[in-house]
Amino acid sequence: MTVVDQTPSEPTDARGRVAELHSLREQARRGPSDRATEAQHAKGKLTARERIALLLDEGSFKEVEQLRRHRASGFGLEAKKPYTDGVITGWGTVEGRTVFVYAHDFRIFGGALGEAHATKIHKIMDMAIAAGAPLVSLNDGAGARIQEGVSALAGYGGIFQRNTKASGVIPQISVMLGPCAGGAAYSPALTDFVFMVRDTSQMFITGPDVVRAVTGEEITQNGLGGADVHAETSGVAHFAYDDEETCIAEVRYLISMLPSNNRENPPVHQTDDPADRRSDVLLDLVPADGNRPYDMLKVIEEVVDDGEVLEIHERWARNIICALARMDGQVVGIVANQPGHLAGVLDIEASEKAARFVQMCDAFNIPIITLLDVPGFLPGVSQEHGGIIRHGAKLLYAYCNATVPRISLILRKAYGGAYIVMDSQSIGADITYAWPTNEIAVMGAEGAANVIFRKQIADAEDPEAMRARMVKEYKAELMHPYYAAERGLVDDVIDPAETRETLISALAMLRNKHADLPSRKHGNPPQ
Repeated sequence: MTVVDQTPSEPTDARGRVAELHSLREQARRGPSDRATEAQHAKGKLTARERIALLLDEGSFKEVEQLRRHRASGFGLEAKKPYTDGVITGWGTVEGRTVFVYAHDFRIFGGALGEAHATKIHKIMDMAIAAGAPLVSLNDGAGARIQEGVSALAGYGGIFQRNTKASGVIPQISVMLGPCAGGAAYSPALTDFVFMVRDTSQMFITGPDVVRAVTGEEITQNGLGGADVHAETSGVAHFAYDDEETCIAEVRYLISMLPSNNRENPPVHQTDDPADRRSDVLLDLVPADGNRPYDMLKVIEEVVDDGEVLEIHERWARNIICALARMDGQVVGIVANQPGHLAGVLDIEASEKAARFVQMCDAFNIPIITLLDVPGFLPGVSQEHGGIIRHGAKLLYAYCNATVPRISLILRKAYGGAYIVMDSQSIGADITYAWPTNEIAVMGAEGAANVIFRKQIADAEDPEAMRARMVKEYKAELMHPYYAAERGLVDDVIDPAETRETLISALAMLRNKHADLPSRKHGNPPQ
């Protein structure tokens, strides 16, 4: 029998062992020091555990590998082996539904990723995929842990691989609550939604110092990769908020609109808003004159449940609206041209924004409603040279590939290729409606008359009078509100006041829609 030496301080009975366990757990929960916590708060940031407490239902969090410590040595690491290794991982619930989470703890190694740190993230990502539940990352890290060398970089590779594996399988939400630089920024970019907090969060591949050294440009961290930059200019961030509490509350709201995985439908919420509610206000909200702007968001708010809309990418590519809402308690995705900005034209950024949104809705069984009032694609050298053909094709591909219920409604203008791309009946919309103010045509009447009747106008004694007469004739023959309906390209022309009831009825009819795509490994969408 071998006798094992025990130091006097070691507990020798079960109660002592349990007391020791609780002591270690408390040490891990407390973090490195009160001073480190105060420093985090002084920056206007919460600690990782405070963030998790805001995200998850009270008392629901179950931590995984709380006592994990790194095994690295050199550069002083062997003398500093804190529990959790700078990342807190586990699961809990949001409104009673399971959600997995990992949160960088900036107080430990600045939240930098090392081998053990990465392994914890890999494990929780694998668990989320296996359980079929959403994954939320609360990002506040300084990048790779330089002292661990290439092992840290390999850890990022494992995260990226899992982000890709989980894409379209479970919702992935990245919440940026601190710095995210270099290769670390690619994980959020691979996820479905990115939230940022102003002033305290930044994302960039190369920081201001590198930019200055290489290009000579002077710029601040927020000017280079802050929340407003990514919400308005780059389109990297879907949402930006002033404080962490509001940001995390909105994450909870988004989760309530999404299914747990691609095999489920989004949660249904009961509503007191009648499905057959008339919306007579729409008759005055949308001008019959196609050249007059209006706010499409007000139209959406009028027809959805209780006027509640969660707009995605609200401040980027504002000429198109992408939003989640509910109709008769069912979650729907809404894509709509915005005549109040750039007349609602499609351009490069609007096409990319809508294409990604359509793909997300299709992946997670969210029916798509498309509201059209589009004069065409934005003309110009910069658009053509920037690849509007390639980028516009992304939206076309996304719609054609989508198998969820698809309903389109033409409010006013629907001209040219933009009409086809915006989920027309010819590319697979299940049902298409139009208001009596609709104008569906290859181009506007003025442009068409100038092409078709060029010779007559040029030879006329009064060219302007002739042009006006030809425009009127073209409108009467090819652009009257029932032209498309007469040819079966529109299923019905409806009273705008009955829009809500009509859309809800169509959604109910399509609820059990089933569509198969051809057998293939995957498509090759335009890039």
